[in-house]
Amino acid sequence: SPFLQGRLRYVLGLLLLLHSTDSFYVPGVAPINFHRNDPVEIKAVKLTSSRTQLPYEYYSLPFCQPSKITYKAENLGEVLRGDRIVNTPFQVSMNVEKKCEVLCNFPNKPVTLTVEQSKLIAERIREDYYVHLIADNLPVATRLEFYSNREEEEKKKEKDVQFEHGYRLGFMDGNKFYLHNHLSFILYYHREDVEESQEHTYRVVRFEVIPQSIKLEDLKADEKSMCTLPEATGSAPQEIDPTKENQLLFTYSVHWEESDIKWASRWDTYLTMSDVQIHWFSIINSVVVVFFLSGILSMIIIRTLRKDIANYNKEDDIEDTMEESGWKLVHGDVFRPPQYPMILSSLLGSGIQLFCMILIVIFVAMLGMLSPSSRGALMTTACFLFMFMGVFGGFFAGRLYRTLKGHRWKKGAFCTATLYPGVVFGICFVLNCFIWGKHSSGAVPFPTMVALLCMWFGISLPLVYLGYYFGFRKQPYDNPVRTNQIPRQIPEQRWYMNKFVGILMAGILPFGAMFIELFFIFSAIWENQFYYLFGFLFLVFIILVVSCSQISIVMVYFQLCAEDYRWWWRTFLVSGGSAFYVLIYAVFYFVNKLDIVEFIPSLLYFGYTALMVLSFWLLTGTIGFYAAYMFVRKIYAAVKID
Repeated sequence: SPFLQGRLRYVLGLLLLLHSTDSFYVPGVAPINFHRNDPVEIKAVKLTSSRTQLPYEYYSLPFCQPSKITYKAENLGEVLRGDRIVNTPFQVSMNVEKKCEVLCNFPNKPVTLTVEQSKLIAERIREDYYVHLIADNLPVATRLEFYSNREEEEKKKEKDVQFEHGYRLGFMDGNKFYLHNHLSFILYYHREDVEESQEHTYRVVRFEVIPQSIKLEDLKADEKSMCTLPEATGSAPQEIDPTKENQLLFTYSVHWEESDIKWASRWDTYLTMSDVQIHWFSIINSVVVVFFLSGILSMIIIRTLRKDIANYNKEDDIEDTMEESGWKLVHGDVFRPPQYPMILSSLLGSGIQLFCMILIVIFVAMLGMLSPSSRGALMTTACFLFMFMGVFGGFFAGRLYRTLKGHRWKKGAFCTATLYPGVVFGICFVLNCFIWGKHSSGAVPFPTMVALLCMWFGISLPLVYLGYYFGFRKQPYDNPVRTNQIPRQIPEQRWYMNKFVGILMAGILPFGAMFIELFFIFSAIWENQFYYLFGFLFLVFIILVVSCSQISIVMVYFQLCAEDYRWWWRTFLVSGGSAFYVLIYAVFYFVNKLDIVEFIPSLLYFGYTALMVLSFWLLTGTIGFYAAYMFVRKIYAAVKID
């Protein structure tokens, strides 16, 4: 109905506002104004491939080098992502056309590649590598035009344009390798309004490239480094034969076009690569499903509980003719401390740390402060926030450890500060050794690693101790019922009360709510896409928190009704059930979406997936645990116990 469509449009508009608020300038990414003839520097970022997942720096291949190579000073996030931003010999001036120019400094003497270099280039072409350049902080994109399957008549007019990040290093035809040795840069500028007397200023708003492979003989170069491009039809591509030396010319041309895109929205072409509609359907779908389910769950639980509590409190007035059953029976044991309280409180502390970090990062990103234009900002922010959130992690862990009758607080604090970060650091270190062996720029350099260790032991550890100290000194959580001296016997449980069945059942709902978003996050990580829909992500995160809490409450209720009072560890494990589905989904994604064949890329994929699954389990387990703990305290406070 039109009314519904109108409402939907209104909601969509609101949500779009949520994630398009990055039109104000964030410090550090203010626009640069160029005059005509001003140099526009083109820098190289890295080479990437979704086949090998190993980034390499630009000069790992024998490209033309400038007389002096200078690397940009980088932030933590860029280093961890494998970006090594470096200058290139391309000479581009604002609004100055170049027909065709030879890149390396000797005019018309071709570059000779040794057999080793040719082999390397051929291998990189086979592995499907892309080259990433930036001009005025805008990444280069290749335009892909394809006819959409619309009606035949419209076909001639309507082309679908999509952009690919970077440009392909080369292509294969049969068993032959061809290198893209000529780059046609197409830069778009926006003319700024100035007063009459002043010179016009321009801003770069888009950076495209059309890579071509042109044989040495067809590129006619003269003494002045000029060259003439052959007619499109007759030219042969530049082959790279990995068994012998190859001769070729690296050339480029520059073309400028005026554009009416404003500087503030120049990133839109890069960000609208994926289909936004899927997001809307998935979000609305998840919201409806989750609220529907939560309505049902809350109704059932509240009604049953009311009946239970009324019964239990009524029974005391009549003689105890009815045999007691259900969750009231275990009141003397429900708050009995579990095994390994120190490890439990440490894991929950890390979970709180992760929860605070993720919440703040997504919220700040949603306000547009971590947009892709500030490279590596997201990673840097996440790292620092995790370190600083140690205070909260320590506080909650300490207070819980005290409640569970623990008394070795120093050991507990050390455990909280090192258990989860230690596992993460260990896995990353092992994977890093493999990446080092491949000489990839994705390997974290030694100084950065030392810096991370210093942050961990210099910021995170003291803060966790501080939080733990205050948490441990604070009044422990008050449990509404006393614990008996002798633990009661647990009756034999039905098969569906098994831990694994519980994990499978509890994981479905939260996973279903965020599964579409997971696809986009995966393609951002593994296929070099940009992820920017943080408004959506924030909604999904809230849905995730709600659904985890509910499922966990339902599971703990059933467990106590079955007179099994060992709920501490079990709730933590079962609430994290969606992590199991994330793992299965990651395997599915690996098999279906990525064509990774070699050992090291597969190892990297599964290593990082293991880290994601572990973190996700801690996060969801913590949310579920605290929800269940509050619930249990509430219901036992409501019944009268003699």
